[in-house]
Amino acid sequence: MEILEDIRLDLNPKKIGEKLRVQKTGNGNQFQGLFQTAKKLITPRAAYGVRYIDEKLDDAVVIDGICFRSRVLRKNLEMVGRVFPYVVTIGPGLEGKADASQDLLNKYYLDAIGNIALIKARKYLEDELRARFAMEGLSFMSPGSLKDWPIEEQRSLFSLLEGVEHAIGVQLNDSLLMIPRKSVSGIYFPTTTTFYSCQLCPRKHCEGRKAAYNEELAGKYGVLE
Repeated sequence: MEILEDIRLDLNPKKIGEKLRVQKTGNGNQFQGLFQTAKKLITPRAAYGVRYIDEKLDDAVVIDGICFRSRVLRKNLEMVGRVFPYVVTIGPGLEGKADASQDLLNKYYLDAIGNIALIKARKYLEDELRARFAMEGLSFMSPGSLKDWPIEEQRSLFSLLEGVEHAIGVQLNDSLLMIPRKSVSGIYFPTTTTFYSCQLCPRKHCEGRKAAYNEELAGKYGVLE
């Protein structure tokens, strides 16, 4: 398992403020102060492994001796022999600050800054994988992102990264959610065409959507609802 700790995030307060429409609400000074506080509390770290596929079943794939049941994951790994399971976090500091705040606007700003930082931390890992392993196309899937690959598969994913709890401080609670909350996990795999789980999810009004729902693609993956 490889650990990345010296992760530098390009957090631009002006761009983030514009995204959150801070100036239009007249809360510029409040946001600037919170941003400087938040930046000091963000401690991004990542862990990843290089794992190999042992067996490909009809609707499952065995990676390093561990079976993952997902028709979509199996199809995505059709031509793949090597994958990169990962966990990324920005640490507990920022969410602790947000939880302690009694100001709803402060909570909103801190949560939004944390989400942006987490996305950038995962992108840092992605760029690192591309550079280290000379890969151009790279996509990922995460347990719980689709009905086809439920959150219960988190246990199996963490089993591929034994010791990740101690290494970067991320653990699973009884509901299989990660603690700290501002953490993400999944499996990166090489692709010729970028894949987004959003393409197979018909749920409307999702703030985290990265791509439009593609009914034809969902049919090809066998998960059409």
